[in-house]
Amino acid sequence: MVLALTALNRACSRLLRSPNTALFSPARAQQLPARIRQNATIAPSISPAAAARQQRVHATPGRRLFSQTPRRPYQNYDPYDPHERLRNAKPLFTNRGFRGFIRSPSTHTVAALAFLGAVGFYFYNLQTVPVSGRKRFNCFTEESVEAVSEQQVKRIQWEVERQGGRFLSDWDPRTRMVKRVMRRLIPVSGMEDSDWEVRVIDDPRQANAFVLPGGKVFVYSGIIPIARNEDGLAAVLGHEIAHNLAQHIGERMSGQIGINILLGSFVLLTALWGGAILGTQLFGGTVLDLLFSRPMGRKQETEADYIGLLMMAEACYDPEQALGFWQRMEYMEHMEHQREGAPPEWMSTHPSNHNRIEKIKQWLPEAMDKRAQSDCAGTSAFAGRFRRALAQGLII
Repeated sequence: MVLALTALNRACSRLLRSPNTALFSPARAQQLPARIRQNATIAPSISPAAAARQQRVHATPGRRLFSQTPRRPYQNYDPYDPHERLRNAKPLFTNRGFRGFIRSPSTHTVAALAFLGAVGFYFYNLQTVPVSGRKRFNCFTEESVEAVSEQQVKRIQWEVERQGGRFLSDWDPRTRMVKRVMRRLIPVSGMEDSDWEVRVIDDPRQANAFVLPGGKVFVYSGIIPIARNEDGLAAVLGHEIAHNLAQHIGERMSGQIGINILLGSFVLLTALWGGAILGTQLFGGTVLDLLFSRPMGRKQETEADYIGLLMMAEACYDPEQALGFWQRMEYMEHMEHQREGAPPEWMSTHPSNHNRIEKIKQWLPEAMDKRAQSDCAGTSAFAGRFRRALAQGLII
């Protein structure tokens, strides 16, 4: 009996170790008598190569079970070492995470709400320029623009001193000439309540002048010989005052907001489709500048020319002197660009002097009528009547 049981156990063990193990699985082995299961060994068959690999792994204490690479020696990690932290740093943004953010439904909802809000904000701050009928976006008040110009005044003063320049004194004939012209232009500017200040920069090589919001007038001495007289200088200062009257600086600041939003949108779309972000930013900024900023600048200059011409005429200056001033500026520009070459008008923020002259010729009849309506001949007419009465012995 004992011999029969021993023979049966050996037969079951050989059957379990055979390639046909699937026919006698461990689940079916549970159905065997307990005594037989205790003596039987259930082990899946493995290839000779796998068996040899297991023997090498267990025989080599320096290797890990699930890796064929040797263990690295332990290194001390210093969390305060910036180089170590930089080596172990993980990227804050990844392309995969960024694309997931862009394609998220929550992002689409926020973008749609932001777009609707931007459209409403744009139409709420839409204005019409009276002299040209041009529609424009301007979200800055005059007070906010004046606050910005105060910092600009300090920066200009610092720049002049840093470059070794100086401001002419109040007793200098050139400063007194500018102040005389301003005393006649301010009453017709519509900005009599501003805190007007006049500064003349001693720089004969610079032919320029500008008026910052709040009544801060800066004139370079180099433009006075080109103006030649007070009428020519009135054409320059009237033009610069007109920029403030038309709130052109606030319009430029507002337009920059829209350009930045468009440029940011282009950069996001480029990143979404795997383009070059830096190239898009540089190239896109140039394109938007040519399409929006520079054309807007040329329109503003034309509006300022028109307003300034009527302003100087109402202040009893000769509008024809504005024509002569721009003709001299055109000649100087021609002489300068003979050496360097003049850029085309579409690349400039100002219209060409030739186009300015043609526009002024069209506006001259209206400017002369404005001058006549201002009774500018009142004093000279009285003086003429006085001379005739004196010669005839009459009382007037």
